[in-house]
Amino acid sequence: MQTLRQDISYALRQMRLSPVFTLTAMLTLALGIGATTAIFSLIHSVMLKSLPVIDPSSLYRVGDGNECCMEGGFQDNWGMYTYQLYQRFKEAAPEFEQLAAFQAGGSQFSVRRSGADRQTKPLRGEFVTGNYFMTFGVQAFAGRTLTPSDDQLSASPTALLSYRAWQQEYGADPKVIGANFILDGHPFTIVGITPPGFYGETLRSDPPQLWIPLQQEPQFTGANSPLKQTNSWLRVIGRLRPGANTDGLAARFSGLLRQWLVTDFVGDAFKEYLPQIKAMAPKQNIKVIPAGAGVGEMKEGYKDSLRILLIVCCLVLLIACANIANLLMARGTARRAQTSVRLALGASRKRLIRQSLTESIVLSVLGGAAGVAIAYLGVKLIVKLAFHTAHFVPIDATPSLPILAFAFGLSLVTGALFGTAPAWLTSHGDPAEALRGANRSTRDRSSLPQKTLVVLQATLSIVMLAGAGLLIRSLQKMEHQDFGFETDHRVSIGVNAPFSGYSPEKLDAIYRDLQDRLTHIPEVQRAALALYSPFTDNWGEMIIREGHGVPNVNEDQGASWDHVSPGYLEAMGQHILRGRTITDQDTATTRNIAVVDEAFVRKFFKKGEEPIGTHFGLNKAQYSDTFEIVGVIREANYTDPTGHWRRPLFFVPLAQHAHYDVPMLQMIDDRTHLIQSVVLELRGSMDGLEPQIRRAFAEVDPNLTILSVRTMQEQVANRLDQQRTVAQMTGLFGILALVLAAVGLYGVTAYTVERRTNEIGVRMALGANRGNVIRLVLRGAFSQVLLGLLIGIPASIGCSRLIASQLYQVQGWDPLVLGGSIVALGVCALFASIIPAQRAASIDPVNALRTE
Repeated sequence: MQTLRQDISYALRQMRLSPVFTLTAMLTLALGIGATTAIFSLIHSVMLKSLPVIDPSSLYRVGDGNECCMEGGFQDNWGMYTYQLYQRFKEAAPEFEQLAAFQAGGSQFSVRRSGADRQTKPLRGEFVTGNYFMTFGVQAFAGRTLTPSDDQLSASPTALLSYRAWQQEYGADPKVIGANFILDGHPFTIVGITPPGFYGETLRSDPPQLWIPLQQEPQFTGANSPLKQTNSWLRVIGRLRPGANTDGLAARFSGLLRQWLVTDFVGDAFKEYLPQIKAMAPKQNIKVIPAGAGVGEMKEGYKDSLRILLIVCCLVLLIACANIANLLMARGTARRAQTSVRLALGASRKRLIRQSLTESIVLSVLGGAAGVAIAYLGVKLIVKLAFHTAHFVPIDATPSLPILAFAFGLSLVTGALFGTAPAWLTSHGDPAEALRGANRSTRDRSSLPQKTLVVLQATLSIVMLAGAGLLIRSLQKMEHQDFGFETDHRVSIGVNAPFSGYSPEKLDAIYRDLQDRLTHIPEVQRAALALYSPFTDNWGEMIIREGHGVPNVNEDQGASWDHVSPGYLEAMGQHILRGRTITDQDTATTRNIAVVDEAFVRKFFKKGEEPIGTHFGLNKAQYSDTFEIVGVIREANYTDPTGHWRRPLFFVPLAQHAHYDVPMLQMIDDRTHLIQSVVLELRGSMDGLEPQIRRAFAEVDPNLTILSVRTMQEQVANRLDQQRTVAQMTGLFGILALVLAAVGLYGVTAYTVERRTNEIGVRMALGANRGNVIRLVLRGAFSQVLLGLLIGIPASIGCSRLIASQLYQVQGWDPLVLGGSIVALGVCALFASIIPAQRAASIDPVNALRTE
């Protein structure tokens, strides 16, 4: 212990004597360790951290699927269920102390405090069973939580408010508890406030601000409530009893699912699918998985991006280690005479290695301490970039004990990594040669490890630059792809329209009034309403053409659809290619019509077959004549700008209603008439437009709540936040790697010039001119860079497979990206080596020959 204290004291003393070296090394390490710690912090929060609840290890989820938010058929991975199936699960699983169900995805509510608020506020809510908070062991911060008695049809309507909403929306007013609130026109009583830090069962941006008993859902959707339908819309999490385990639960739940599919899911309404369902049911399985971290929506959505960023940060850290190792080896060489004297006086090589290694680890730990601060700022930056449109993301950037332990451990490993080789080389030099002076020798074997590290840095830099270039090029292609609609001079307004209790006639009158008022705003050229606008939502059903019988449910026969007002397609710049558009003549009393896109025609019609005038319907053959195709537009991408998921699309008039005997289909038609979006085509800019928009909404109906007002370019860009963040961060780290590699090359080249001063003097004395000397130095520097390129280019192409899932219309061997990366590295190498080269060319031969 005494020796360790001496070594640490010696290390600190040496660092004080070399402040420039110390600061350079600490900053380099802080950047590498800080970046890596920041990504690990995000990985810990998104993929490893438990929910802020009691004993999260006893929580288990029924199913592992993350589909959202309502499914009417089979799921790739079962994770959502009907209320009836949840009840069967609950009865069949005595191993669970509590088994709770909750809405997948949540809902938006227009909320007004009775007697206090004149304007409604948009709050996000979630329907849950009465035992939801009992299952998670969550107690109220104030008031009480929801209980099973609240989750009854006869119970008074109650709701629980989040702590954050209580603080920010209502100024922490204690009178909120017990107060009456109007939710989408229905009275509710706030019975309590959730504890700080509780964001629900799912880590996501903008988590719920309200929790409402499940049995109150029919107040908002009426007779067609999903509580009574075969749509899957609930997720299930339970808490095991003490001493119980999950053995056999998955098989039991899978059996209940298969039985439900054959008996209840099909029913009389869809009996034509019964033979197919019976054939598919035995293959359906449910998994029971640990749910201590909740539902892994964000984990599933961001795991690839986090993996890429972690790999990039580790490469940056490796380059930083190589840089520091080079600096330590150069300093070790400068101390050769001192080391030789110590060896001559009897110091053991083991003692010298330990002392040098201790110095490296102390330096690394100090760099790691600074890296924690960089990690804190890095987490905040990445979250802000990735979720810049969100009001709140429950990810805390403050380093926790696991993060601090990771940073400390990483610092120790880093110190050992970059300190071992310099310590070994320093202690194994030839004392006689060191005392005699080695600069008269033309041999340069001592610089071989440093040159090897420079080659490694060049290799890793080209890999990182190429990877960043591919991601940036992919992002550019995503942003500038042909979406099939116009984004210039378009404004998208997010809307919550709580009109479920309104008659179709009243709804149509409100929509016409709203569209007319918005159209008369001077800056607005055209206004239109829609169920949803691009990249905000998606509704899809199985398509059945008239006369084509029952489709195979195993095949992809689905398409997305949108209810829109007259003028919507024109407002979006989606021009008709054949037939006609949706007009004011398409009313509730006329034939139901549809306008389809080119992708719809390609999928459901043979080549050369005329779609105009043909009929199709949704889900059942008996409804296959519901819609008549009257027009075809260009293919439009409304679902996914990354290109991973794209569906055919058709549009139907907002004024027209389809009528079904099947309650589930009628529910879908009714719900899809509640608009969520308004689109404006502008004559100029949107400066000063928002107040006029809000005034128009308030004049039409006070329950209409505006959720957002943004340009269509912003709406498209928001869906690419994750890709943009990854591209920006990898680009930033790529530049950092390039700078570190350039610093490393500069250090080695300058060190080589210093060691070969005597040789250069001889060459100049024998007639070599400045140009010869510069070429000599540059040739040595670029030989290292060239070797790094020879290794790095194939490695870059190979590593591109790791990010293949993130790329859009870009190949791993993209010549523009590889060429740009090579040029960037070459330019940096030139600047890094030209300064030592010019210094070498300025050497006075007489002085050089005197150099020891």
